[in-house]
Amino acid sequence: MATQGTNAHPATAAHGGVSRRIAMMNQKGGVGKTTTTVNLAAALAKAGRRTLVVDLDPQAHASLHLGVDPSQVEHSVYDLLLDPTLDPMIAVQETRENLAILPSTTDLAAAETELANATDRQRRLDAVLTKLSSRYEFMFLDCPPSLGLLTLNGLTAAREVLIPMQAHFLALQGVGKLLETVQLVGQQLNSRLRVLGVIVCMYDPSSTHTREVVADLDQFFESARDQDVPWRYSRVFRPAVRRNIKLAECPSFGKTIFEYAPEATGGLDYKILGDVLIREWDQALGRPVPQVSVPSRSQPPVGSV
Repeated sequence: MATQGTNAHPATAAHGGVSRRIAMMNQKGGVGKTTTTVNLAAALAKAGRRTLVVDLDPQAHASLHLGVDPSQVEHSVYDLLLDPTLDPMIAVQETRENLAILPSTTDLAAAETELANATDRQRRLDAVLTKLSSRYEFMFLDCPPSLGLLTLNGLTAAREVLIPMQAHFLALQGVGKLLETVQLVGQQLNSRLRVLGVIVCMYDPSSTHTREVVADLDQFFESARDQDVPWRYSRVFRPAVRRNIKLAECPSFGKTIFEYAPEATGGLDYKILGDVLIREWDQALGRPVPQVSVPSRSQPPVGSV
């Protein structure tokens, strides 16, 4: 299914060489982070936007989800982090029209140790993505569920952070710690970093507890509007991604939800979320904005590019 970088179809520069880099982050595993990364990327690709997924997790779940076997990968994001002189396109694999991946392998787990003495160790990924910015309009960085060097590279290279999470009380408590981490990175490594918001995954609209957690998140973000914090303009994205077994099944086939079960609720929800990201991006760049059916929500400023 995937093709190696040297055989990738020619890149287009229709987006003017400006790319939107979004780090997908949650320090708790199993919350729908990789599922959201892959299917949001696929939604944008289906809309005709050149999109790159960067798999920063040594478990390589995003790579597997897109049909890339890590054991068959010749060059990965690991190689690019270790050797800044490499052309990133040797590792990029075009998996579908408009959708590519910088795959991961288990070797990536050794990167933290091998880069321990490098003075630019937190900025290696930023340099890689800068070389690719003319090729891909959207870049989604699938960060591992831990705060190590790989996640720091992701947060330093990104301009925005999206937090996929389940609407549970304990997950709500974890968001506060995660936001503190983003603020610290912003102060020390990446002053342009801001929090785009939260995407609620595995949503059960019939659960009172779920609705209460979402309401608490709405209130929390609203209370930050007058504060000088990276989540000042954050919000809870609508729609929430409804609990759907098809979303859990499609990775085992190396397919996105749009290939496996496009009419499933998960596919419909990710389609609308993709439209939201496209609309606000086009607004920020002064482009004509097509009318799409999305819930009426105030849109915060898009992060600097």
